[in-house]
Amino acid sequence: MAPCTSCLATAVQMTVMNRASYAEPPPLTGLLQPNEKLRGVERLFQGQLMGPESIVTLGDVLYTGTADGRVLKIEKGEISTLARFGKPPCGRPELEPTCGRPLGIRASPNGTLLIADAYLGLFQVDPVTGNVLTLVSSREPVEGHPMGFINDLTVTSDGTRIYFTDSSSKWQRRNNRYLVMEATADGRLFEYNMVQDSLRLLMDGLRFPNGVQLTPNEDALLVAETTMARVLKYRLSGQLAGASEIFADNLPGFPDNIRASGTGGYWLAMAGVRPNPGFSFVDFLAPRPWLKSLIFKVLSQEVIMQFVPRHGLLLELGPDGAVWRSLHDPAGTMVPSVSEAHEHDGWLYLGSYHAPFISRIRLSKI
Repeated sequence: MAPCTSCLATAVQMTVMNRASYAEPPPLTGLLQPNEKLRGVERLFQGQLMGPESIVTLGDVLYTGTADGRVLKIEKGEISTLARFGKPPCGRPELEPTCGRPLGIRASPNGTLLIADAYLGLFQVDPVTGNVLTLVSSREPVEGHPMGFINDLTVTSDGTRIYFTDSSSKWQRRNNRYLVMEATADGRLFEYNMVQDSLRLLMDGLRFPNGVQLTPNEDALLVAETTMARVLKYRLSGQLAGASEIFADNLPGFPDNIRASGTGGYWLAMAGVRPNPGFSFVDFLAPRPWLKSLIFKVLSQEVIMQFVPRHGLLLELGPDGAVWRSLHDPAGTMVPSVSEAHEHDGWLYLGSYHAPFISRIRLSKI
């Protein structure tokens, strides 16, 4: 009898999705031993941009999206506005739904930019003219649920398929503290077919799905599940196509974007750490939902962030999910947190969802 491929996929999927609690954070020893490698970064354009979460390069030109709703083009040290998806005014959280907030950004094989805006959808931008094409509008609900927090994306080598995450159908980016508080399993993973102009739901029931990255042979996707402190692997082809499994579990922090590294692994940025030894605010609150609800309702996001350690952390994972190395700024003096790491021309560029600068460091120095 032929094996039941769908049965295998379902079994693996249920194993992954049924687990919804933290283990004790891994000790920061061995390959996770704190160091000061990120203290050697150079800060670029400090005070000239805010929250460059994701970074991509075309040639020697750098592109990023910022908290004021702009897609920026940085060429020969000069910053210019390439595109906007929303409209001003901007600058305050309550304005984000109309201003827009560009997050994940990728280069398409056809030479254009592909950008996920947390509020407005998925867009293609001409890097020269700034012309914008809407690929997926967040105004259209999918299977009865809105896309509330579009986050990151990745694209196939032939440019025909884009995979992207929607972190929550309930909470928007500006209310991400409530998403963390509730740990709601309302995040999704989508496939957009450029040729057919069609959208397909691949996974639902995810807890804060964030960064997404294709494997080198494009047979699977890696998806950072932030509030679960893990990375999932979703099979795109083979006998287990459609199944998910845990790729990297019980991480020392809460993963943000994931990108390929030049050594055959993956750079996994950490939005926050789970110190051990030490105190992890989110771990402490996880088994105490009544206390978590009270704190998140009473205190502002700015006050809550005071409980989150300023500790810059970036991991390099191998093809099997094992930690290859870790880069730290334990005091968060130069890099308080990392949202993404992007390699280009011998440099490692670091993004941040809240810092007023881009960081970079020579790969030869780490």
